[in-house]
Amino acid sequence: MYAITEDRWTPAALSRYLTGRFVWPTTGTEDPAELVAGLLRIGERIGRRAVLLPTDEEAAVLIAEHSAELAPAFLFSPVERELPRRLASKQGLYELCTEHGVPTPATLHPACYAEIEEYARTAAFPVVAKNREAFERRRRPAVHGTTRIGSARELLWLAREWGPAPPVILQEYLPREHAEDWIVHAYFDRDSTPLSLFTGVKVRSWPPHAGMTAHAYVVDNPELAALAAQFIKQIGFCGIIDLDWRFDRRDGRYKLLDFNPRMGAQFRLFENEAGIDVVRAQHLDLTGRRVPEGEQLAGRRFVVENIDLPALAAYRRSGYTTPHAPERASGTELAWLARDDIKPFLTMLARLAGPGARHLWQLWRARRSAAAPAAHG
Repeated sequence: MYAITEDRWTPAALSRYLTGRFVWPTTGTEDPAELVAGLLRIGERIGRRAVLLPTDEEAAVLIAEHSAELAPAFLFSPVERELPRRLASKQGLYELCTEHGVPTPATLHPACYAEIEEYARTAAFPVVAKNREAFERRRRPAVHGTTRIGSARELLWLAREWGPAPPVILQEYLPREHAEDWIVHAYFDRDSTPLSLFTGVKVRSWPPHAGMTAHAYVVDNPELAALAAQFIKQIGFCGIIDLDWRFDRRDGRYKLLDFNPRMGAQFRLFENEAGIDVVRAQHLDLTGRRVPEGEQLAGRRFVVENIDLPALAAYRRSGYTTPHAPERASGTELAWLARDDIKPFLTMLARLAGPGARHLWQLWRARRSAAAPAAHG
C-alpha cells in the first residue's frame, strides 16, 4: 500500500502498513494535466501497475476523464468518462435520479436571481441550499456545505451574493424528526454487478445532521440494497460507491441525497463474513481474482473518536434518535485507534490539540451563524 498525502504529518501517512508515501500538497486549482503528470511520476517510482483508489470526488473525476493516460501505470474501474463528474454534481445527480425514477428531494436549479425570487414566493420553508457542482467548496463556494434557509427573506438576502448565474441548488428540506439517515457502500464490477454491497444507518454526524459520519452501524436493509443496485445498473456505473440516503417516514420512501463515486471515509465499517470490504473487493476483481461472498457483519459499529464526542453532546440536546440502531454492537471499528498501528491515532491527537480543535469549533460556529444544521448529508 502506498499513500499520497498532503503533508508528512497526515495521520494515515504514519501507518506502519504503508510500503511508501508520497507527500504532494495540492490546492484544488491545478490544471488536470499537471495532476496526471504527477500521478504518472508516482507510478514510475512504484515500478509496477498499482490499483488506484480515489478518496474524494475530484480524484474520482480525474481518473475517469484521463483514464487513457493513467492506464499504463494504474489499475482502476473502467467507468464511463463523464459519469463520475455528473454523479458528483448535485444537479447532475438530480437529473439522473429523475430520469431513472429514483426518489430524491424536490430540487430547483436557478439560472438567475429572478428564478430565486419566484421560488421564494411559493416554496415551503425551510429549504436547503447546496453548491451545484463538485469541488465548488474549494473555490470560494456560494454556501458552506449544506445550508438550511428558514425564510424567503433569508433566501433573498443570501442570493444577492450568488451573482447573475447562481452556483447553487435549492432543495426540499427533509425534517430530521421525520427521517433516518442511511448509508450504502458497495463495489460493482465492469458489468455493474455488485460483488460486495453493504447497508448501514448513520447515528450521528459532524457538524450535527449535516456533515461526515461520526457514529454508524451496519444494519441489514434488503429494500435499500435492491434500490441502490438497480440504480447503479441503470446508469452503468462500475467501481466503489458511497451513497447517502434519507428515509422519509412521511411517505415511506428512501431518497438519495449524495452519490460519492469513490470509497467513503467510513468504508471499514462494512465487511462480510469472508473479511471482504469494498477496497479488498475492488483489488481482487481488478487483479483477476474471485471476490469471496458472505453476509455482511450486521451490528458492527464505526466511531470517529475526535468528532463523535461533540456530536453526541449536540444530538442529546436535539433529542434525535435512530430507531434502527441496535442496542448493542457486535464489534467496533475505530477510525484512528488500532493496537497494532498506534502512530496515526497519536498524530490525530496531536493535531486535534492544536489547529484541528479550533477548526472543528470554528466550523460548527460558522454553520450555526449561517443557518441551523440541515437534515441532509
